[in-house]
Amino acid sequence: MSDLATIRIRHVEDYRFLVDFGSSLGELAVDEAPPIGGGDGPSPEQLLLAGVANCLVASMTFALGKFRQDARGLSAEASCQIGRNAEGRLRIESVEVSMLLGAKAAELDRIDRVLDQFERFCTVSESVKQGVPVLVKVWDGAGDRLR
Repeated sequence: MSDLATIRIRHVEDYRFLVDFGSSLGELAVDEAPPIGGGDGPSPEQLLLAGVANCLVASMTFALGKFRQDARGLSAEASCQIGRNAEGRLRIESVEVSMLLGAKAAELDRIDRVLDQFERFCTVSESVKQGVPVLVKVWDGAGDRLR
């Protein structure tokens, strides 16, 4: 069985659009950054980063719950490298997501199992990885890099 995710997008003016997520979610204004657009909403690149990071954080939350681990908070920051391809067109060359757990790794007795599995639960990052490298880093509450 295949689930279908659908949005609708409508042009407002210049590079500003309204994205309709359906149901009761309402619309989201999106725009290109200056100088092309007015910067009146997230850009397509930011929406991609938000999708990747949100899915990874949700996957980490799922994995932590599966192994009954209390991370005492979870946050992430995502960025991308943008460059020009052989034709001179802008492309996202790579994505990096850094996640921060609130707890120290020593307080999480099954963190190794969580780290081994969580990325595979993420529909978005695993799909994006087929065309764009996605680097995921995980830090614990003590500032130690776990991955």
